[in-house]
Amino acid sequence: MIHRKGLAAVAAGMLLTAGIGVTIPASASAPQSSAPSTALVVNARWGGHGSFDRLVIDVKGKMPPVTVKPVKELRYDGSGNKVPLAGKYFLEIKLSPAAAHNDAGQSVYKGPRLLKIWLPTLKGVALTGDFEGVVTFGAAFTTKPVYKTFTLHSPERFVLDVRHTAGCPV
Repeated sequence: MIHRKGLAAVAAGMLLTAGIGVTIPASASAPQSSAPSTALVVNARWGGHGSFDRLVIDVKGKMPPVTVKPVKELRYDGSGNKVPLAGKYFLEIKLSPAAAHNDAGQSVYKGPRLLKIWLPTLKGVALTGDFEGVVTFGAAFTTKPVYKTFTLHSPERFVLDVRHTAGCPV
């Protein structure tokens, strides 16, 4: 009879243990993976160098894919209105997925929205869009830009280097 009471106690302990295990939330026992957050575009800056002008776009988070393409004119993404930057040649720079605002809709971008620049090749820069996961910039030039692009890390940034043309003062 003592043996039956012992078995009953062990069985009750196992049931209690099993019951406690069921009440532990799955999130407490399984490792959580955080969803990748959207890259935040926080600044754009530029500088003139001996043989090239440089445009840098600063990103917080993982660097998203970036495309650069020549366009006939610059237009704002939402409205389609023409961007008022003087120039004969333009480059459109798109970062996606990216945003220049936080989850509350507040701007995190601290750089220029529209600015005339007096460098040998780079004549203007504009933030032309922050819409549906795409941040777009435009760059203006008076001569056809010969450029290269690359990314730098820690902190994350996209770089556009535009070579000075033979006729440009250095």
